[in-house]
Amino acid sequence: MSTMQEVAKKAGVSKATVSRVLSGKGYTSEETKELVYKAIEETGYRPNLLARNLATSKSQCIGLVVTNTLYTGSYFSELLSQAAKRLEANGRQLILVDGKHSAEEEKAAIDFLLDLRCDAIIIYPRFLNVDEMDAIVEKHKQPIMVMNRKLRKHHSHCICCDHHGASFMATKHLIERGHRDIAFITGSMDSPTAIDRLAGYKAALTASGLPVRDALIAFGKWSPASGAEAAEKLLSATLPFSGLVVSNDDMAIGAMKTLNGAGLTVPGDVSIIGFDNIATAPFLQPALTSIKDPVSEMINEVIERLISMLDGGYLSTKSLFSSRLLERDSVQDGPHR
Repeated sequence: MSTMQEVAKKAGVSKATVSRVLSGKGYTSEETKELVYKAIEETGYRPNLLARNLATSKSQCIGLVVTNTLYTGSYFSELLSQAAKRLEANGRQLILVDGKHSAEEEKAAIDFLLDLRCDAIIIYPRFLNVDEMDAIVEKHKQPIMVMNRKLRKHHSHCICCDHHGASFMATKHLIERGHRDIAFITGSMDSPTAIDRLAGYKAALTASGLPVRDALIAFGKWSPASGAEAAEKLLSATLPFSGLVVSNDDMAIGAMKTLNGAGLTVPGDVSIIGFDNIATAPFLQPALTSIKDPVSEMINEVIERLISMLDGGYLSTKSLFSSRLLERDSVQDGPHR
């Protein structure tokens, strides 16, 4: 592996001149730069990234912290894909780091990215609370954006989806289609998203003068198997329901299997709405009605805001994004339409 000294020797300049060209600091003539770049190409020299970052205070890298329990599913596939594409288009690199299984480990992941001299960091937290994230934003000079949480102190540093409003919309849609007995399957209740979606369901019932019945609420854990199990619990409660809101499409698929196994048809006996609009949703039998969160729009806003913080420019104040309902064949009019 070639060294900076070898590059300097081949270019006929000092090692300090090569360092100056690579860091972009100080004056160097265009002629000298050309000699250095040519020598780098001929020797195959690769600058040490960490050393260059220390010298320039710029890495052109953006860090993303996401705990590994959230990696599966179309939501995070879209988030990661869009983040990588947008950063590539801006000449920057995405570094993904695992937040693992606790607030302390999420903090350690952030520190790891800061040690790498990432120019900015995106946090999709699972365990850190709002006060802790406000403190992290306040402590560090690098721009930090938080996804899927509302910060109390640093509103320009957070982006979130209106999960409460989305669940309210899904439940209200079933009510408007003539359903009065509507069940609900939650996600993992250690997730703020799951909590907001459950609250939105309850609020929609209350707003329409319908009772909230605990027997029509079952608890899932985001997986198809947990959706199937939750549907079994709803059926065992013996309270009839003609509508079902499920906190993600994977669980909705599991619930559909349980309902079919019990001799019930979708949507003939039970109309179902899921969340996330997974790729297979339109191809199921029946095609699944689903709530689509604006994942691409959210990550685009996060990246645009970080770049504005780094490079200057207009800083948007839009922090709350709304979902949309994609109606398909799994919903039909209820008995009260």
